[in-house]
Amino acid sequence: MMPLSLAPAGGENTIRKIGGTAEMKKHLKDLGFVAGGTVVVLSAMSGNIIVKVKEARIAISEEMARRIMV
Repeated sequence: MMPLSLAPAGGENTIRKIGGTAEMKKHLKDLGFVAGGTVVVLSAMSGNIIVKVKEARIAISEEMARRIMV
């Protein structure tokens, strides 16, 4: 298991666990990040990570990506 911020670009990853405060967990869940779901890292630049989750492209901060374990 590793944080999403360390996952290589292009590979499909299964979300194992989401950490952080209750507010952050709810926010990530609302964006589509749920345990058992899949996420693909598209690119990482300037501290932001662009991912594909549930057929949507979403940009999240590196801090948020460190809370998502894949």
